[in-house]
Amino acid sequence: MTMIFYFIFFGFFVSVTAGLLISWIDRKVTARLQYRVGPPILQPFTDIVKLLGKELLLPKGASKITFLFSPILGIISIMIVTTLLWLVNIWPQKTFFGDLIVVLYFLVLPSLGIILGGFASRNPLASIGASREMKLVMAYELPFILAVFVPVAKSGLSIKLGEIISYQSAYGAFISNWSGVLSFIVILFCVQAKLGLVPFDMAEAETELAGGALIEYSGPSLAIFKLTKAMMLFVLPYFIVILFLGGFNFNGLAAVRSLLGFVAIIVLIIVIRNTNPRLRVDQALRFFWGPMTILAILALVLAGRGL
Repeated sequence: MTMIFYFIFFGFFVSVTAGLLISWIDRKVTARLQYRVGPPILQPFTDIVKLLGKELLLPKGASKITFLFSPILGIISIMIVTTLLWLVNIWPQKTFFGDLIVVLYFLVLPSLGIILGGFASRNPLASIGASREMKLVMAYELPFILAVFVPVAKSGLSIKLGEIISYQSAYGAFISNWSGVLSFIVILFCVQAKLGLVPFDMAEAETELAGGALIEYSGPSLAIFKLTKAMMLFVLPYFIVILFLGGFNFNGLAAVRSLLGFVAIIVLIIVIRNTNPRLRVDQALRFFWGPMTILAILALVLAGRGL
């Protein structure tokens, strides 16, 4: 019963609430930069409620089981990730061998859900969007994993999230080292791509593909996809905080520092979104397999030398 409570409370309610609030901040800042007023604070919540009340339409000729299962795959996987991160952050001793690998695996599944859903709908525009999403995943996963293994190398080759947090509590945050800074930069851009935000929003590309892989989704299914994206807007920066800032500390001034670090990551994500044009798929591939992979390898080398 305890794990079910953690899964529902931390995995869903906390991450959904935080994610929707962050998405409101993102929309509000973007609107201000474009000389618009922007939505009220409850607008993201209202949008989800409206979608949940609308009719669920199934495209003709679609693979119905895959089409309906795809959004569920994404939200369940991100709920598992959120639950694991909260548990190891609050109780590092609850970590288990390979939980970092488990998190990396489940972080891929929301993108896989978008790919499966796009192809299952049998819509030409959705298929193009799904194809772009698949290429984007292949592009950013290599530098992302390489950069994640910098904290692993610096914590004595530990793949336990709890031990990575404890190591930073004892010896300082990894962001204070050269290898940590370089890997942080790499992961920040990879997270931007995982979130499907500009300049890596080519899979949805509303001005080109009218929503891309999600073009045929409506009602509750579309609401689940939007909830998943909002949750990732909270979970991925939280993951970065654990890897490079030693997790969230809830005691005194340390709690303020943790919160400021989290907010700084959100600010960077919003700034990147609002200061760059959309890239083509081939440009994204060259960017991630070129500069980002080189930076990640350099960070690993520096981490091996203790820098």
